[in-house]
Amino acid sequence: MKVTADQNTCCGAGQCVLLAPEVFDQREEDGIVVLLDEVPPEHLRAAVREAAVMCPASAIAVHGDT
Repeated sequence: MKVTADQNTCCGAGQCVLLAPEVFDQREEDGIVVLLDEVPPEHLRAAVREAAVMCPASAIAVHGDT
């Protein structure tokens, strides 16, 4: 699995951080997503998939499963 987060699309809702704080963070100044781990370990993958689905701006994309 590889994760991408589009900072230009992000609206700063923070759902990703709530669901997978080991993978996502937010910038202090505006709340825009910061990707901490573009290849998360197996035990975080379900949470990352859920974060992508729950993102109101569709700013998170999940590519592949390995």
